[in-house]
Amino acid sequence: MSLTVPADLAERARTGEVDDAAFLACVRDSLPYAWTLISGVVGELRAGEAEFADNQVPPPDEEARGQLLRALASDAMRGALERHFGVRLAFQNCHRVAAFRPDAAEALTRFTSPRAQLLNQSPDLVDC
Repeated sequence: MSLTVPADLAERARTGEVDDAAFLACVRDSLPYAWTLISGVVGELRAGEAEFADNQVPPPDEEARGQLLRALASDAMRGALERHFGVRLAFQNCHRVAAFRPDAAEALTRFTSPRAQLLNQSPDLVDC
């Protein structure tokens, strides 16, 4: 299961729309490693002048890797995270999370290109 959904939130979803704040609280509580990593990358982006900031350190274990995969593979979660932080997120190799400024379209295109994906390969990441 991707998220641990409190009963009251599940009931709210059954009867109508759920706002981003409630959804993001569920994501944060269910996927703490992913939330902390993404928050940290966004913090680095905001602290500097670069077009993007990224994480290149593999997760400490499979549970953490799974959290990143679930958070970034879900359109709903990824979209809510991007709206919340005001960034565009990109993902490579099961751990390289990058946050881009909204106006950094060219840098995002380079980062998400097939060429960048191929150049970012490593024998250490075969089982990622």
